[in-house]
Amino acid sequence: MKDCTTGIRSDRRVRDLGIVNSLIAKIAAKAVRADNMHLFNVLGRNWRLFLAWLPFSGVLLGLGKLPRQDTELIILRVGHLRGCTYELQHHSRIAKRYGIDEALQARIAEGPHNRRRVTREDNLMKCVDDIVLKHKLSVENRKWLAYYYSPAQIVEFCTVITQYDALATMISVLEIPLDFPEN
Repeated sequence: MKDCTTGIRSDRRVRDLGIVNSLIAKIAAKAVRADNMHLFNVLGRNWRLFLAWLPFSGVLLGLGKLPRQDTELIILRVGHLRGCTYELQHHSRIAKRYGIDEALQARIAEGPHNRRRVTREDNLMKCVDDIVLKHKLSVENRKWLAYYYSPAQIVEFCTVITQYDALATMISVLEIPLDFPEN
């Protein structure tokens, strides 16, 4: 079964992934209540890369220094900027567990506003937009990050953005199918 023009299968077969990667992909799919976790099935084709990427990604999601709500806001904003439905499907569900309701998710999709009362979320989104769209931060956004975050958190902030920007590129280039095609 070829799911994309690159010829990389996105289903989970032990002979393609190996026992360990196949098991990891199966557990991940179960955790998100999907038949397949296509991203893991594709990344698992390169076992060394997959086994190196997995803990790195896990640290950014669960063991990082940023508040988890900020991490999810960042991921959703990158997903919207990059048009990455795959990540938006996963992280809109996850974000709800961390206090990002439908209304805030709609604001994240819309982007930051220049209104009288600029919120912390607006400032976060401006920083994300700078990094994804311009590959740098304005002086104003650097000051904002330095005010709210420690140096370690600023490094993590940039890492989460660039990690999910890279994932969006890979998902697009490799045409990784959605895990929830019905949504």
